[in-house]
Amino acid sequence: MIISGDPALMQIVAVSLQVTGTALLLSTLVGIPLGSWLGLTRFLGRRLIIVLLYTGMGFPPVVVGLFVYLMLSRSGPLGALDFPLVPRLFTVNAMVVAQVIISFPLVAGFTMAAVMGVDPNLRQQVLSLGATNWQATLAVLMEARLGVIVSIIAGFGSIISEVGAVMMVGGNIEGATRVLTTAIVLETRKGNFDLAMALGIILLSLSFLANVIMLRLQGRTFEP
Repeated sequence: MIISGDPALMQIVAVSLQVTGTALLLSTLVGIPLGSWLGLTRFLGRRLIIVLLYTGMGFPPVVVGLFVYLMLSRSGPLGALDFPLVPRLFTVNAMVVAQVIISFPLVAGFTMAAVMGVDPNLRQQVLSLGATNWQATLAVLMEARLGVIVSIIAGFGSIISEVGAVMMVGGNIEGATRVLTTAIVLETRKGNFDLAMALGIILLSLSFLANVIMLRLQGRTFEP
């Protein structure tokens, strides 16, 4: 089925990549700046934000799915709004929202830890050489790039293998919101083990490929 490019299989893979890729991109664009800011600055209320961030890192995905479902349902605060930017339940956009909530705290939390692990004198040295605050922050991020890459890997791993939240808000609709994990559950229950196995192989391959790419970005090779 994989070699022949089965249409149903390829459609599920395409939806999975669309949902996970969009969610990871949004989590990265918001999580890395927030993690850097928390790691570099000190202000009133910072400890509370960090506690909330660490709490988010341990959110059960099914609870996130329930929260998004209630928010976007017809009787929910967002579902009652007739606004184009508000996602609807059982759509790809609703699944993206749920996955962003799951992965964003991981990206921000690991980025913050990586930035805090950099020598604090580095930022002061760069600033003393005439760099702007933005350039100094970028220098710290470059020094902490391995930890930042790990944060992206953690965010990717948390959503590519997630089942509960996307099933609740996406509905596992064939041809629309069915992704790798939910399809594996459904096809296994139906006894279609050939399709379930093919989906499982693709899921493992995507996880392996992502880690290979990240290792390359780190500048490492597969030396014995």
